[in-house]
Amino acid sequence: MREPLFVKQNAEKWSRFEQSATTDPDEIAEHFIKITDDLAYAKTFYPKSKTTAYLNGLASKLHQSIYKNKSEKSNRFITYWKFELPLLFKTYQRQLLYSFIFFVIFCLMGILSAKYDPNFLRLILGPEYVDMTNDNITKGDPFGVYKSQNEFAMFFGIAANNIFVSFLMFVSGIIFSVGSVVYMLQNGLMLGSFEYYFFSKGLGAQSILVIWIHGTIEISSLIIAGAAGLVLGNSLLFPKTYTRLASVKKGAKDGIKMALGLVPLFIIAAFFESFVTRHTEMPAWLSITILASSLSFMIWYVIIYPNKLYKNLTLHGLED
Repeated sequence: MREPLFVKQNAEKWSRFEQSATTDPDEIAEHFIKITDDLAYAKTFYPKSKTTAYLNGLASKLHQSIYKNKSEKSNRFITYWKFELPLLFKTYQRQLLYSFIFFVIFCLMGILSAKYDPNFLRLILGPEYVDMTNDNITKGDPFGVYKSQNEFAMFFGIAANNIFVSFLMFVSGIIFSVGSVVYMLQNGLMLGSFEYYFFSKGLGAQSILVIWIHGTIEISSLIIAGAAGLVLGNSLLFPKTYTRLASVKKGAKDGIKMALGLVPLFIIAAFFESFVTRHTEMPAWLSITILASSLSFMIWYVIIYPNKLYKNLTLHGLED
């Protein structure tokens, strides 16, 4: 059977399953079995098609619904971190990739702007910050800004600000995704010009060892927040088999779950920035260890683990 005919014959059923709000475990299990049958057929005859990818996602969603209706639902907190959030990362891996690409491009724009426009640094970072950092460099303590405030006051201020910014990035996605892109532009330009500033002063390597102690988790989380905004915006632009209202509701629900998942990450990043980054004299090996551990965790939790979990759930569904 050709793929268009296969889709035409089953599209209404798939849409019904996808939009079903039933909590009856037997009915959900019945839907799951039918979808995995279709998935097995699609994997056999259209292994790399969008139809197969769509059925993969729907099968995982139904499997997750079955799981949530089991006795383990009292462990809602564990389920969210172990299954729900990682599966959202897998489902919206394209938006995560787009957000990452946007951020990298905007960082490069910040680097080039700072390099060729002497006034750009003061425009994007603020003249007070540039003057203060120049004074700190003259004093031999280029990253003294991280020591200028009480640790606890700094921690709460940074955590609250980053969480607020991440939610703005998400909510602004309702403006056809453009709002989230604008926030990514602002943050990307700032990060690019910020790093260029230190590299231009011969402090590039030191800036990485110091600033990215907290920046690894913080910037990764901002990229995810941007992706959550794209999820919201794309749900309005591309409703697919849903009505536009149903699509927006789903996009908002999934996006807010992604944004909420960033809260503990921003708290960890704020802790590093307030209590650890200020120790600029720490050995390079310790800084590298923190950096590598943070980066490894983000890659594992956002990319590797979701893909592994998704594969296991799909295989489990086919075996059932």
